[in-house]
Amino acid sequence: MLKAIAIDDEPVALEVISNLAAEVPFLELTACFTNPLAVPGYLQKNKIDLLFLDIKMPHLSGLDFIRTISHPPLVIFTTAYSEHAVQSFEVNAIDYLLKPFSLERFLKACNKAFEQAEFRKNNQAGLPADTALFIKSGYEYLRVALNDILYVESVGNYVKFELTGQNVISRLTMNEVETLLPPNAFIRIHRSYVVARKCVTKIDKKSIWIGQTELPIGSGYHQQIDRLINNQT
Repeated sequence: MLKAIAIDDEPVALEVISNLAAEVPFLELTACFTNPLAVPGYLQKNKIDLLFLDIKMPHLSGLDFIRTISHPPLVIFTTAYSEHAVQSFEVNAIDYLLKPFSLERFLKACNKAFEQAEFRKNNQAGLPADTALFIKSGYEYLRVALNDILYVESVGNYVKFELTGQNVISRLTMNEVETLLPPNAFIRIHRSYVVARKCVTKIDKKSIWIGQTELPIGSGYHQQIDRLINNQT
């Protein structure tokens, strides 16, 4: 069962989400909020798996709100504006629903969230940094030591694990990569890059270096960079 909350400054929009959520058997909508500033306290006291989040709100935009949370739940944006789609995926949104959306489209987004939640539950996000993972590459599962991973790059419909002396290509999403890798050892710096903290050799305003390789810092990832500099997870 996914426990979810919804944030939207329009009560009618919250009513729509509530009615649709009631049709999804694996989803429990536990609370609705018209003001995002009331939500952090709720999240501190309640375990929430999924957040339905409007983008344009008078108190605080949905994009700015989600960036204030250190370890946010899964996010599905619900908005009437399409121009923020790219930014939404920079903050690892599961999906982006354009209002008005149908039950079919809502259910598709919820299914994606459920699959991602199961992935998080069943994989090794909390493993210590000196262990290894099995990564599917083609028809094989390859054992990859976490200490050998320099960074991971999104390449079209695939990701590339750049290792010491070789690389491994896998059909994963960057969200799945983030779930798979322990946050005490890896950090996302761009919608297309996750890097090993211990391999970072230099940081400036726009780039991170892994050895001699320069990687860009995404515009929405400066809080992550601050945590990296201050050695925070």
